[in-house]
Amino acid sequence: MKIYTKTGDKGETGLFGGERVSKNNIRIEAYGTIDELNAFIGLAITELKSKEVRAILQRIQNQLFVVGSDLATPISEKNEKLKITRTPEEYSKSAELDIDHFNEQLEELRNFLLPGGSKGAVYLHICRTVARRAERKVVALNEQVHIGNNIIIFLNRLSDLFFVLSRFENKVSNIPDTKWIP
Repeated sequence: MKIYTKTGDKGETGLFGGERVSKNNIRIEAYGTIDELNAFIGLAITELKSKEVRAILQRIQNQLFVVGSDLATPISEKNEKLKITRTPEEYSKSAELDIDHFNEQLEELRNFLLPGGSKGAVYLHICRTVARRAERKVVALNEQVHIGNNIIIFLNRLSDLFFVLSRFENKVSNIPDTKWIP
């Protein structure tokens, strides 16, 4: 299989279902940011001490692949035949369970925190900020076309999860969180 197709040489790309759109289309921005988040998660995994957190992040990487294909496939009668898996509500629910599980193991938060501490924790903060940007792109897309709420909710939970995981990573690394000092 050839990696290059030359079909995007004029600044357009194809969506699942065959529609061609500009590469600066908000839909492409949205799932491109999901792809970027997935890559940063892969980077974070290489630096994390906790096997449990690495396993959760690998699960999230697979979930984000579903989110990306969901975003790349406009909701239409024609595309229903493609049988693309849409982002299920259970992704958000599992993120909430993870947030609760790890947050219970942490000291109560009494300060704003700066990204810092261990290298793994900082990478998780980067994931948090990219998840927030992806959420903004998906919200903008949803203002133009219907995509449902599950993706937005999932991305919102993910950014919270990355925050909690960054704190947990600092804890298992025996490195304190970096407190904001006004």
